[in-house]
Amino acid sequence: MKRISPILLALFCLLITSHVYAQKGNIKQVKLTEFDLQSSYLINDEGADISSPNYHSNVYWFPVKVPSTVLTGLVANKIYPSPYLGLNNMLIPDASDKFNKEYNLEQYSFIPNVSNPWKKPYWYRTTFKVAAADKGRIFQLIFKGINYRAAVWVNGKQIADSTQMAGMFAEYSLDISREVVAGGNNALAVKIYPLDEPGYPDKEQLEAMGPFYSNGGPTGDIGKNVTMLCSVGWDWIPPVRDRNMGIWQPVYLRTTGAVTIDHPQLKTALPNLPDTSIAKLSLGLTLTNHSSATNNGRLTITIKPENFTGLPVQFTKPVSVNSNTFKQVEFTSADVDALIIHQPHLWWPNGYGRANLYRINLKYADKSGIADDTTFVFGVRTVNSTSTDVNGFNRRDFYVNGKRVHLVGGAWVPDMMVNRDSARYDYEMHLCKNANVNLVRIWGGGVTPPDQFWNDADKYGLMVWSDFWITGDTQGEFKGSPNWPLEGNVFIKNVMSTIYRVRNHPSLLVWTGGNEGHARKELYDAMRNNVIALDGTRPFIPCSSGFAKLPAGWEGSYPDNRSSGVYSGGPYGWCDPKVYYKLADAGKDWVFKDETGLPSQPPYTTLPRVITNLVWDTKLPFPLNNSWGYHDACTGAAQYDSLYTNMVKRYGPANSMENFSDKMQLMNYNGYQGIFEADGHKLNQTGGVMLWKLNSALPSVVWQIYDWFLEPNAGYYAMQNACEPLHIQFNQDDSAVMVINRTFKATGKLTAQADVYSSNSKLIYQHAAEVSITGTGTQVVVPLKAVLGNIKEMCFVVLRLKDATGKTISRNTYWTAPGNNYRSLNDLTATSVVGKLLKIEKGLSENKYSVQIINNSSKLAFFVRPQLMVGGDEVMPSYWSASYFTLAPGESTIVSVSAPTARLGSQKPSVLISGLNVNKEVVALP
Repeated sequence: MKRISPILLALFCLLITSHVYAQKGNIKQVKLTEFDLQSSYLINDEGADISSPNYHSNVYWFPVKVPSTVLTGLVANKIYPSPYLGLNNMLIPDASDKFNKEYNLEQYSFIPNVSNPWKKPYWYRTTFKVAAADKGRIFQLIFKGINYRAAVWVNGKQIADSTQMAGMFAEYSLDISREVVAGGNNALAVKIYPLDEPGYPDKEQLEAMGPFYSNGGPTGDIGKNVTMLCSVGWDWIPPVRDRNMGIWQPVYLRTTGAVTIDHPQLKTALPNLPDTSIAKLSLGLTLTNHSSATNNGRLTITIKPENFTGLPVQFTKPVSVNSNTFKQVEFTSADVDALIIHQPHLWWPNGYGRANLYRINLKYADKSGIADDTTFVFGVRTVNSTSTDVNGFNRRDFYVNGKRVHLVGGAWVPDMMVNRDSARYDYEMHLCKNANVNLVRIWGGGVTPPDQFWNDADKYGLMVWSDFWITGDTQGEFKGSPNWPLEGNVFIKNVMSTIYRVRNHPSLLVWTGGNEGHARKELYDAMRNNVIALDGTRPFIPCSSGFAKLPAGWEGSYPDNRSSGVYSGGPYGWCDPKVYYKLADAGKDWVFKDETGLPSQPPYTTLPRVITNLVWDTKLPFPLNNSWGYHDACTGAAQYDSLYTNMVKRYGPANSMENFSDKMQLMNYNGYQGIFEADGHKLNQTGGVMLWKLNSALPSVVWQIYDWFLEPNAGYYAMQNACEPLHIQFNQDDSAVMVINRTFKATGKLTAQADVYSSNSKLIYQHAAEVSITGTGTQVVVPLKAVLGNIKEMCFVVLRLKDATGKTISRNTYWTAPGNNYRSLNDLTATSVVGKLLKIEKGLSENKYSVQIINNSSKLAFFVRPQLMVGGDEVMPSYWSASYFTLAPGESTIVSVSAPTARLGSQKPSVLISGLNVNKEVVALP
């Protein structure tokens, strides 16, 4: 018999919010991880047999740890090589028969006489025990995410079929109370079906300078599914051969009493803005009674600080739930005094304040004891959005706690095989915070990430911009069809489930209807209406793009009913920083630029791990080989030619691969510095600027500020510097020194100092000026156009911003030359610096080191790069407070670095200091 709990069907689409992943009293939630995997090509048995605890097969099953896609499991069992490395992906058959024939990939199928191993379902099987003492309790099997369809059996009985479990982004809770054997062995079998339409990829990028890739394939037919659209291949990710079919998020067995707590939502309001001294909370939830008797119990709510000290508050209310039904329960501050918080600790985005968090615990108890107990973290904060017309362009503005926030960040894309674990999410979110990112965009062609991503975004104060799974490359804006995805009901269920799952996270800033395109009206309305009905606490905008215009008569953004007011479209190639200033000065689509970026090569440190055959192909005009094509498919001949040509023009040809990588870091730094400083000098005239993109899906050499191995490139530190709360910069539109205050606070009296040095480190010009900015804004302090106009050679502009005590709080360096000829950098006089350990702070999860770097010489120390080392290798991730900086003669600075203790190991670390003209220095760390 195929069955899902009728109560949950009444709740529509088998959805349940996240529960605490730990034992609470007699409430248990156990993660099921040890599974066996095999193809239904080789397993002819039915689900009823496979789910028998006594099942035995003569076919070998592969052991896998769930979550795991099918391909991930096969790679772990060494059936296929890792597709992340080299050209290994060309040794794995694809889900498209047509594509396999074109590249003769059929030969690599691991299943005898089967050319395509991904066309039929795969079985996942596990066993588990349940304590005899739990007999008569309620058992729920929770699937956080499958792809693409699933059917489930427990102990020989079918619980759900592939019409009920479909789509990559829905969460399912299956009532298996009648099937579970308490005090005995139990077996679970899950049949995972491939995508309905695997999609046809574009031609593989097997040449270093191949043609530009067609995103989503030539026809975009991957869009017929509700899935990770980029798994068919994009201009920054090759096709994922199995399209990530499998159990890609965790599976839990949850044991409760008769009544369960579902869909809790906590809303926070600051009713007296701009006064934030009082917060009013409201709580809604569903109590579901799984038994045939009316249940009379008590609901206890406890709220306490999560990351700061303070007293908890608690209240208890009696609640009765009729048999085999559910009941909506709501509490407001008008009814419950405990839901009024005086002097709340607010959640602020990174750079604007501390991301303060509270924890709420909900406990339902009846005469049998605790029936259910769940908890989650929330933040006291409000978000809002308005739009403003600026010279014919609509600019979107966002507000947190009543104050306008300027968004700086970028798109964040999924791992190629969705293999990130909880540590990896923490590392990447920490890297974003450290770069002064305040906004992470979940791009519409990827995935809505697992819970750990959201928890870390909450913790690090990162606002999240969440696209639903629509993009113009598959939904008809550029190709594909507005009639896709084909099953609107599957899409809508996935939308609702996602809203339920993430709506309590304070990091979630805005929902959007997709990327550079619109779904058909039926689905567009479902997204917008469900955001309003199921969330109602944050904005919705139609699209992350200025390309796609809403058809007449469609409802616009929520709540202002206007257009999105954000614009993609690049530029995506490397540009002279002056170009970004022209774009920002002109306004237009730069009033809010939500996609721009540049090819940004990793430093030489990790480059050999990205390009595993790092050999200079002398037949090519660039120091590349054809493996580069597979790991930077997006660049295309024109973009890379422009990047390389400009690099040679500015810095001269490379004489080695390492020299090539160093010069690319100069290009990275200039490019990202230009993007964020050009936007920053119009701080109050723009809504923000966002990169395409922050990270990478596999080892890659483009469009990222840190690579797949978690190594930041120089552009990362250019962004970190440009987006710091108080910043001094050299505007490249008018050659003036400007101070930028991104905070809400007055700066007080500061001193801006500008020094100009010749290429041989001679001080040419020096000037200091006082500056004071009352709030968020900018101020020009030192004009340098006349000074620099009289210098006919390359020179350095060294800037410092000091507070009233004389402490340097911002520093910056530029190199400028007539005709952008910086070849004299190749001839800088070598110099040395001294490193001195100042402080060590040891923690449970991270250690932090502070190091002073001193330039005692009479020469500039240019592009100084400290690295945290253990056993001859760089520790990644390492969270440096600054890198790729320049020290003037006689100048010193203090930098800090923290790193996870799990990555430090037992060997003694050290700091390696180098630079483009700096002799290597090693600082030992006890």
